[in-house]
Amino acid sequence: MTATAKSIRRRDAVDAAALARRFPSLHPVLARVYAGRSVRDESELDYSLSRIPPPDSLRDIDAAAGILADAVEAQAAITVVGDYDVDGATSTALMKLALEACGAAEVRYFVPDRFTLGYGLSAEVAEAVAVKLQPDVLVTVDNGISSHAGVDRAHEHGITVIVTDHHLPGDSLPRADAVVNPSRADDGFPDKTLAGVGVAFYVLLALRARLRERGWFKDSGRAEPNLADYLDLVALGTIADMVPLQYLNRILVRSGMARICAGRCRPGIRALLKVSALQAEEVTARDIGFRIAPRLNAAGRLAGMNIGVDCLLGDDEKTVNEIAAQLDELNRERRSTQEQMQAQAEEIIGSLDIAKNGDIPALCLYDPRWHQGVIGLVASRLKDAYGCPCVVFAGHDEETLKGSARSIRGVHVRDLFAGIAARRPDLINHFGGHAMAAGLSIRAENFAEFAAAFTESAACHAEARAANRAVDSDGALGEGDLCLGVARQLAAGGPWGQNFPEPLFDNEFEVRAAECVKSRHLKLQLALPGGAQTLEAMAFSHLNDGDAAPAYEKVHAAYRLDVNTWRGEKVQLVIEHLQPL
Repeated sequence: MTATAKSIRRRDAVDAAALARRFPSLHPVLARVYAGRSVRDESELDYSLSRIPPPDSLRDIDAAAGILADAVEAQAAITVVGDYDVDGATSTALMKLALEACGAAEVRYFVPDRFTLGYGLSAEVAEAVAVKLQPDVLVTVDNGISSHAGVDRAHEHGITVIVTDHHLPGDSLPRADAVVNPSRADDGFPDKTLAGVGVAFYVLLALRARLRERGWFKDSGRAEPNLADYLDLVALGTIADMVPLQYLNRILVRSGMARICAGRCRPGIRALLKVSALQAEEVTARDIGFRIAPRLNAAGRLAGMNIGVDCLLGDDEKTVNEIAAQLDELNRERRSTQEQMQAQAEEIIGSLDIAKNGDIPALCLYDPRWHQGVIGLVASRLKDAYGCPCVVFAGHDEETLKGSARSIRGVHVRDLFAGIAARRPDLINHFGGHAMAAGLSIRAENFAEFAAAFTESAACHAEARAANRAVDSDGALGEGDLCLGVARQLAAGGPWGQNFPEPLFDNEFEVRAAECVKSRHLKLQLALPGGAQTLEAMAFSHLNDGDAAPAYEKVHAAYRLDVNTWRGEKVQLVIEHLQPL
């Protein structure tokens, strides 16, 4: 893939004395990293669960808790309607497991097939749930904020509806009996960045408190559930959905990752770790995002997310191992399909006039061969490579295209769609999402006009595109800091993720040796200029198949300081950007 040229940009430096005052107990390198992520002092590194905001400031959460408490006490039938990504799958599993732990008699779930029913609580989904499952209460997780027709249809069947979601609302809210979403304009919750699974977790906190107040656990003789037991699911969904890891999300992820690393997680997550060749005690948020989440997501992209939800719900080790193996095979199929589509996308881009200059304002692509379940991944890769917002379309039926969009920092892709819809109501059938990712459908005949409108809307964000062509570095490391001890502290200093990125440093190095590994990866032996220490470095996927290792003498590298556990522990540089000197 032909990537847009990037440069290395160092974060603003903070003098050593100020760092020592703000972070008196931390290694100076880790202190520098936190300062670069706007952490004010060590109190913001206290990730104990007692630090999370209480649920009561979420709008409608009291109503939602009351409805669910009534349903538990009445032993009413509850159906959870989820989404077909990892956030939706973990939200669905969490809601079902925790409701049952609270004493709900009948909790079923329904995840729409993305190819036949599409996203969210549509009228068709509501009708299917009403007829097949006949619930008294319907709870959406990770969807529903745009489901006006679906909520109305459920009400026609006499079903009480609770919407729990985190996506941005439109101009009006659905007429549900409760709508819990921190992104509501009238919501006072202090953190708007919760994933869908985080919102579901908060609803369950409020439910447990309501049942406790009513004396339900005491009267029924049922043990009060410890909702922290489900934070492995919350961590998995939060990481996979790439929501900003602000303080609250870091607390939830840190607590959930601690459970996973200690082996106290759902059997299905352990099975996914096994099939991914990961050791639980060593797993990181990066592993969750790049190795576990894709295997779960493959179910929703190619088959149906019921497989993924069943993996998360399963208690039998043999069964979940079989499901995990099936998910692994689906992921292999997904990877092959994605590679084909990316190659085809490159051919299309190469034929466009916009590819002949250095600044591409946006990409909007369609090919009738493309798989609807994989277009979001291709959009993400193209966004990273070309540093601009990207929409990739696949055919849905003879008249309609479904699109998946990914954007860069500083360009709110859902707002771009909203602006186009306001100016040209005829161009977009439906859209939804948030700043960095969104989905939409258009009429096939409108593709060219939509592509022009999208490119025009994105073109004014030249400053954001320029910023995204820079690799943000935490600065240089001295020879004494290029060591296993600092690498371990950095690894333990997370969780790292969206808007709280892993530490990245940059230095100029002498190249002592270079070799090609597995046809695409570049392995280097590096040393600081005039330094005695030689460091092993890996630049993954740096080469094209068949390329020989380049004869670099000096390089400027942006790198992560990593702990390589192959045959013992040693420090390793994982190179994110490499520029020959």
